[in-house]
Amino acid sequence: MSMRNNSSSLLVVVLLTFGLFGTLKAQESEPEVLPETSQYKDPKTKVWFNTYGNIRIGKRFFWDAQTHFRFEETKNTPFMGQIGQIYNRHAIGYIISKKTNVSLGGVVRINFNTDEESEDRNMVPEWRIWHQYQFAMPFYSAMLYHRIRIEHRWTQGFAEDSEYIFRNRWRYMFRAKIPLNDTKLQPKTFYVSPEAELIMQSGKEVVASPMEDLRLTTTIGYIATPRLTFAAGVMYSQGQERYNGGYYQQNWTLRFHVYFSPDFRRVKNKLPDIHLTD
Repeated sequence: MSMRNNSSSLLVVVLLTFGLFGTLKAQESEPEVLPETSQYKDPKTKVWFNTYGNIRIGKRFFWDAQTHFRFEETKNTPFMGQIGQIYNRHAIGYIISKKTNVSLGGVVRINFNTDEESEDRNMVPEWRIWHQYQFAMPFYSAMLYHRIRIEHRWTQGFAEDSEYIFRNRWRYMFRAKIPLNDTKLQPKTFYVSPEAELIMQSGKEVVASPMEDLRLTTTIGYIATPRLTFAAGVMYSQGQERYNGGYYQQNWTLRFHVYFSPDFRRVKNKLPDIHLTD
């Protein structure tokens, strides 16, 4: 009788153990569950310093050379925070007409781990191929711009065993440049530039988060010379988290820009009808 009771007890223990193990495995493999309503995280502050080089290398060809330094707040370093990304974006562009140009090139982005409690790697590279199509149209004294940019990107996390994942980004931006103290966009002119950009993403890793970013920006610029322009502005952005599309990140970003356009062809300096570098 005692042996029968011991056997029964052992069987119950075994069943409970396997049942608990199966439950834990099921919990580990459960996908992220979307919340009942969209959840917006508290806004994060960022500061970007950007340079845009539009270097003419031929009658219709130009070199688009961009470098961006992007800082973001962390738990222990508010406001400007720590360096988050460094961009090196380059391309060869072709001027179809004074109002239309296209570009094709590559990007090396260095991503820095801003999680101050993380024990993972501090830095990982990100690779991109990008092509861009920009169209401009005059509107009274202002210029209106449509920009389509498509990026093919390979990204990885900061963990040592992270594998690269592939995604596409589909970007459309509409921007206006409106002179403030003149009737034309020419040297010694201040201008205001409102813009809106929608960035969508796709790929196997994108399940319920196709909207990566919506950016709304207002910029004030000054055309110093035909080859040099300065600008600064504020951008609000929001976008879905890739891991769970029900959660949205928000950012307030101060952006500072320098545009330079040297021309080594030794032709007469002339302000381009279209701003090629932004």
